[in-house]
Amino acid sequence: MSIADLSSVLKIFGESSTDSEDQDKLFREVLLMTLARASRSDANMESVEIVSIQGIMQRETGQEITEEDIRKASRPDLYESANLRKYLRSVQGQLNSDNKITILQGLADVIKSDTQISVLEIDYFNRVADALNVTPAELAGLKS
Repeated sequence: MSIADLSSVLKIFGESSTDSEDQDKLFREVLLMTLARASRSDANMESVEIVSIQGIMQRETGQEITEEDIRKASRPDLYESANLRKYLRSVQGQLNSDNKITILQGLADVIKSDTQISVLEIDYFNRVADALNVTPAELAGLKS
C-alpha cells in the first residue's frame, strides 16, 4: 500500500484507534498530507514545492515520494467528508511533540521554497499549527 493512500490518517479519523507500531506510519502520512496540501494552499503547485516535499520526506522518513504521490495526497476529494484541520485535530493526540514540530518545520520549508509567501500560505501554516495544538513556545524550541 502506498503512503499516499493515507490509510492511517483515515483510520484515526474514522475513530479507530492506532497502536504503537502504527505511530511512524501515521507520522509519515500526516507529514505527506500536510505538505502536499501546502503545495496547493495558494492554488499554484510549483515544481520547486514538489522537489522540496520530496526532499523533506526523504530526510525525515527515509522514503522516496513521487510527484504522483504528492498530487494524490493533495487532491481535494480526500477532504470532502472533513477538511484537513479536522483530520489534523483528530490525529494530533497520536503524534508526539517532535512529530508535530517536524511537520511544522517541513511545512515552513515548503512554503518558503518558491520564494514568494502568500497570505493564503501563512493562513494555512497557522491553521495547521492550531490543529496540531502546537504553541509558539513549542515551535520556538522553548518548551517540549
